[in-house]
Amino acid sequence: MTLTSRLQILFAHPFRLFFLLAGVYAIVIMIGWIGFLLAGWHLPMGFNPLKWHSHEMMYGFVGAAIAGFLLTAITNWASCKPLRGGMLAALGATWLAGRIVFWCLSDVPPWLAAVVDLSFWLFMVVYVLFVLIRGNNMRNIPIAGVLLLLMIGNGLMHAGLITGKHSLLVMGQNWGLDLIMLLMAIIGGRIIPAFSRNWLLNHGLNAQTIRQHTWLERASLLVILLLVIAHTLPFNNIALSLIALAAALLHCTRLYFWRGWLCAREPLLWSLHLAYLWLVISLWLRAAAPWLELPASLWQHTLAVGGMSTLILAVMTRVCMGHTGRPLALRPGAIWIYIAINGAAVLRLLVAARVVPFDTGLIITASLWVLAFGLFVILYAPILTAPRADGRAG
Repeated sequence: MTLTSRLQILFAHPFRLFFLLAGVYAIVIMIGWIGFLLAGWHLPMGFNPLKWHSHEMMYGFVGAAIAGFLLTAITNWASCKPLRGGMLAALGATWLAGRIVFWCLSDVPPWLAAVVDLSFWLFMVVYVLFVLIRGNNMRNIPIAGVLLLLMIGNGLMHAGLITGKHSLLVMGQNWGLDLIMLLMAIIGGRIIPAFSRNWLLNHGLNAQTIRQHTWLERASLLVILLLVIAHTLPFNNIALSLIALAAALLHCTRLYFWRGWLCAREPLLWSLHLAYLWLVISLWLRAAAPWLELPASLWQHTLAVGGMSTLILAVMTRVCMGHTGRPLALRPGAIWIYIAINGAAVLRLLVAARVVPFDTGLIITASLWVLAFGLFVILYAPILTAPRADGRAG
């Protein structure tokens, strides 16, 4: 195939473009960050390095993954055609422009960086709302609400950059982490038990063993929303700990009823359950933090490297196959994607707990991270830029 043909296919569906962007940017940002921390590389970031790192991880890397998943999912939710062609290319260019200004912040006016970066999120919110309302799909409107709150959280970090108020940077970071956790809980509750039931049915097993209780589903989401609110207001650490404890108990129970061990033979499924387990572990660590004097970075990196990144890779490796008309199976060698990202999560947790030396631990963690996303790009970019195997459009 020619390069032109592959580019045309890349812009045929949101998951094709944004999953590839997420995979590549995950590698770029990690190499740049470790180079800055340990090799003295100069990054013209223009403000607090840790907040720059957290912003680009949440609103840059995770933002691309969210776009790839949601803009693809709503085509099924609202029975509409996918965003594609010039409009999709324009949205991708907007996301890329946001990343460029964040790598050149010291040379770009802060207000311009805010306009460029937030325009991507504004488009996402407006487009998702428009599609869901036009398709009379009110059930998924809360997801558009989470997107709006994420845009506001991003805006808070920009406001902190413009005004120099560190408190706004912290609030925007907190919102990002908590809201992405909420989005993980919403999406996880939709896809993990459903995919698991389908797999059990296809293998002649009892799918009824996987259960979802309405009260538990609602309570588990509401308690994370409460955590978002409490993290914004001047709640003390003990109150936050108790809310996190309630969240840990609810989500642990929720995960138990999904019976992940029944799908242990299928990597495309156990990786999803494992990602959600990391979310649960992060909540337990968050609950224990003030009592055991654990650093906040412990639960934050457990959630980010273990939960978010594992879930992103698990979803991307599945969608790349299912939405291109291919059998739902891992590509040869792709199991190392899951092994590497979970190895990175374990090691980053040990670094945060000061069990492993900082420099050595970060180098190995970063290497495993780059290996995981590098393998994803190598193994799945050919699929993302190739026609569907069944000959259909998209």
